[in-house]
Amino acid sequence: MAGGYMGKILWVDLSEGKWWEEELPEEIYRNFLGGYGLGARIIYERQPAGVEPLSPEAIFGVTAGVLTGTGALFMGRYTAVGKSPLTGGWGDSNSGGYFAPAIKQAGYDAIFFRGKAEKPVYLAIIGDKIELRDASHLWGVDAVEAEKRLKEEVGQKRAQVAVIGQAAENLSLISGIITDRGRIAARSGLGAVMGSKNLKAIVLAGRARINVADRKRMTEITRTYMKKFEGKMLLEALLKGPGLRFLARLLSRKLPFGIRQEGWQWKAILKRYGTSGISALSALNGDMPIKNWAGAGIVDFPISKAKKVSDDAVIAFEKEKYNCYSCPLGCGGIFELNREKYGFEESHKPEYETLGVFGGLILNDDIDIIIKMNEMANRAGIDTISAGETIAFAFEAYERGYLTNSDTDGLELVWGNGEAAYKLLEKMIKREGIGDILADGIKKAIEKLGKKEMAEFGMHAGGQELPMHDPRYDPGYGIGYEGEPTPGRHTIASYTYQELMAIYKKYKDVPKEPPLYNIKNKYSTENKGRGQMYASLWQELNNGCGGCLFGLQTGIDLPLVEWLNAATGWNLSEEEYLKIAKRMKTLRQAFNAREGIVPGRDFRMPGRATGHPPLKYGPVAGVTLDMKKLVGDFWKELGWNPETGIPEKKTLEELGLDFVLKDLYPEG
Repeated sequence: MAGGYMGKILWVDLSEGKWWEEELPEEIYRNFLGGYGLGARIIYERQPAGVEPLSPEAIFGVTAGVLTGTGALFMGRYTAVGKSPLTGGWGDSNSGGYFAPAIKQAGYDAIFFRGKAEKPVYLAIIGDKIELRDASHLWGVDAVEAEKRLKEEVGQKRAQVAVIGQAAENLSLISGIITDRGRIAARSGLGAVMGSKNLKAIVLAGRARINVADRKRMTEITRTYMKKFEGKMLLEALLKGPGLRFLARLLSRKLPFGIRQEGWQWKAILKRYGTSGISALSALNGDMPIKNWAGAGIVDFPISKAKKVSDDAVIAFEKEKYNCYSCPLGCGGIFELNREKYGFEESHKPEYETLGVFGGLILNDDIDIIIKMNEMANRAGIDTISAGETIAFAFEAYERGYLTNSDTDGLELVWGNGEAAYKLLEKMIKREGIGDILADGIKKAIEKLGKKEMAEFGMHAGGQELPMHDPRYDPGYGIGYEGEPTPGRHTIASYTYQELMAIYKKYKDVPKEPPLYNIKNKYSTENKGRGQMYASLWQELNNGCGGCLFGLQTGIDLPLVEWLNAATGWNLSEEEYLKIAKRMKTLRQAFNAREGIVPGRDFRMPGRATGHPPLKYGPVAGVTLDMKKLVGDFWKELGWNPETGIPEKKTLEELGLDFVLKDLYPEG
């Protein structure tokens, strides 16, 4: 066996209370790597089409990347995989922390579950011993407290725990899975899949060795990278709060051209502030959606408000930095808080997305409320993006008269009322009153309320709520929201990411004409699909390795190909790895098609997100996007039908996905 992967997976049948190992051939890893590539390959083959996501027959898994634990940097993310109850198609969500290496140290590249336990259980792998243990006493306990108790029960402080909170137990379709006392794999609603199986947690404390084909070469590559990463960067010290806000003011107007942001700038912001460092800038330059996507920061959430939920105002609570496994950056942070005021003494620093949805999206500038909502969401295991977007939807529904005080149990859902948002989030977690309607996200809420006209301001794509990056500011995000196998996702590719990754000079084996990146006019549709595809494939490859997106964006070219070859011994070319990435992406899209989803029809965003009609004021005023053209060109570059998004027969054949052909092209 080559290095990098463990060569086997663990299966757990919760209905039968049984488990067994399965060895996988090297071919599986060479074709799909790890992470969601491996997850998609196994689930596509083993789970029949049409299985309900919350049924016992559904398969749920946690997977590690090929480079996790090999000495490669930024490789600390695990991926949860399964059919999404939120979109009805392929579902995946990844998170940092320290759970990813624990999967491999337990001896596996992935752990898959099927069936449903009669009562709540948790899987414990301690050393070489595997057990399904009773978790009835932990049902209803929040994720942070449950993690603490589980480590005490197994007698291992070093044990890593993936656990669900009350939201997933209540089968909220916007619930996730929590590790490390507040890191959450939040998207796709996979926490509800765990909850539907009565699986409270996975506790891992194994001691398996992770082999590497060429340890000396791995060390050399990593040392060379770190020398570049740690190099002093000009003007880095100037990127502090006031400087960021000055930049935000400068950019708070519509620009027909792009401004290239170098990765070293982003590295400096992340190292000092984490993602909270861009909140004020994004609120003012048009990147952050404001007032449920109908407003503009410079008018509705100006600098006097935005600065209260950004950079220095956020890290004022930080007592220490937080680094995920194998991360030299440390963009996370741990807050020290007054228990009497906040209800707890410690929490993870809220990310930009959280600050946006609980801040500018509802015009709330109360950082104390946001911190409390962030911790409540993390402990209950509910996705802050989906929850915040759903709350903003409810605010606008209240403003328009679709919801009244009697519907909201007296909560006044008026813009800026952070206290009402806090109480509404609590209701969603507990499924109380209006919270029961909102707990499954916007698409389901509209169906339950029976008012189709509300879809106009329900900001989701294919059922998944949109993140805090506006396509009217960066159309590349819109391509990701509508064009990727998991819709409504911002962590795969955009024009901004192409800049940060220096996509225009990254690839050695890819022809530079037509250009990979067109900086001249970000609203032009010319040659945009090609650059978006290559940026997306590089991140696809990174996800298969277990890598963090920020590792690709810090100004130093992450040596994925070199690390992969040293770890595995495969000695594949850049072109061959790109083909693997394309195969992974295409299989996930084929899963959607097999489930009856037509992305070109089912993953469309509301017109508000694309400038139909355009905003009348602010940095992105007057912007109207041709998403059909932008997404269609992206799909065409991938070899998918530019109208439907379904992979073409020729593409499936070229990628060796013969087992998919019978499902998508049964006529032969």
